[in-house]
Amino acid sequence: MKKLTKVLAVVLAAVFVFGCFAACSNSGKTDNTSDLAYVQEKGKLIVGITEFAPMDYKDANGEWIGFDADLGRLFAKELGVDVEFLIIDWDSKSTELKTKAIDCAWNGMTITDEVKLNMSVSNAYATNQQVVVMKADKIADIKSADDLKGLKIAVENGSAGQGVANDLELDSIALENQAAALLEVNAGKSDAAIIDSTMAAAMTGEGTDYANLAAGIQLVDEEYGIGFRQESDLTEKMNEFLAKAKADGTLQKLSEQYKVTLA
Repeated sequence: MKKLTKVLAVVLAAVFVFGCFAACSNSGKTDNTSDLAYVQEKGKLIVGITEFAPMDYKDANGEWIGFDADLGRLFAKELGVDVEFLIIDWDSKSTELKTKAIDCAWNGMTITDEVKLNMSVSNAYATNQQVVVMKADKIADIKSADDLKGLKIAVENGSAGQGVANDLELDSIALENQAAALLEVNAGKSDAAIIDSTMAAAMTGEGTDYANLAAGIQLVDEEYGIGFRQESDLTEKMNEFLAKAKADGTLQKLSEQYKVTLA
């Protein structure tokens, strides 16, 4: 009887150890759930944006429109889900992806080494430059990046414009978005802004809200991409969608409508 009890104890101990090992192993397991399946199951694609004409901005009815917004709706339709545009702190976009607060960062996002390190990025779909924006009567004074030394420069926090300002060691102030950077210059609180050429073309000059501002020298050429969670299968789905949209003329139509240069 003692022997049987001993054997039983050994067996139970082995079961306990194996069970604990399996549980511990599973607790550290990587979640291999398909991102595509996750989005389709919840029925909604959440797109992280900032207010950035002509990529994402609101019309007279308060609806999000723009090159990226219109394309985002079409992509969501391709997936068979609804779309929700969520304003985020652009500097925290990779964290927003990791915590699943958003499913993609899609807002004229410049493809950089840092971006590619923190998220999975689609193929480039548009090109852009970082440009200097100033009061129209001052812009001719800026002929090179060196002429920006000693000036106060407004940039969007976490943006490519901020990266350029840092690389040039300029005196910059980081704001919540590029629209705020333009407002800062318009109010005379900053001497200049470094923003995307796509936004500068849409928001400054005659016939715009910032008729007294103008875009000047180009500092950096770049490309736009869409960011997803690392190893997300939505990235490949997006690349397939972009290729299809290019082939059927959708990208060209939106390019002409919103004056965005395609990659």
